[in-house]
Amino acid sequence: MSASASQSANLPRGVVLAGGLSSRMGQDKAVVMLGGKPLVHHVIERLAPQTAGLSVNSNTDTGLDLAPAISVFGDTVPGYVGPMAGVLSGMRHAARHFPVASHVVTVPIDTPFFPADLVARFQAAITGPGQIAVAYSAGIMHPVFALWPVALADELEHWLVTDDKRRVRGFIERHPMAKVEFPMIETADGPIDPFFNINTPDDLETAERWLQLIEGMEQ
Repeated sequence: MSASASQSANLPRGVVLAGGLSSRMGQDKAVVMLGGKPLVHHVIERLAPQTAGLSVNSNTDTGLDLAPAISVFGDTVPGYVGPMAGVLSGMRHAARHFPVASHVVTVPIDTPFFPADLVARFQAAITGPGQIAVAYSAGIMHPVFALWPVALADELEHWLVTDDKRRVRGFIERHPMAKVEFPMIETADGPIDPFFNINTPDDLETAERWLQLIEGMEQ
């Protein structure tokens, strides 16, 4: 096995969480245009190099134009029960199609500026097989930016169908957790939270401004 193949084998499967209703945006966030291309493409391009391959969790038929290797699947628990349904679906998909994968990493569809070293820092923070690595910035938890053991799938499914609140933080706090703090993106216009999420048309206008700043810094 080559060095690059060995490195890829140690990476988790990536899951883009796009299964929500996008009610505040008024349309499927995956196809919202940012900087001339769909938001889903921004997120995929940022996550793909950090993983051993990725998929998209979506419950709508929007005809996403994705590479053939990127599969799209809906929630295994029906009823739009929240982002943890997408996490569970990602675990089930990985276990079925990539049984060597011990972890999946999840990112939401509406956060295009997340760190390029997200997965590497998650993996470095993990010290035990049952641990969940979770992103923080400025001391604030971003619970759907996380590295999840696939072995938690059965427990997560039971929690989804029995817990009334289904708070992501609530599930995470039942397990050993590695808190991974990420710095702000320092720009000429001031600091930008790398986990800024686009919920409304006004947020999209802000993201358009910030995209130019951030892309200019990363080139």
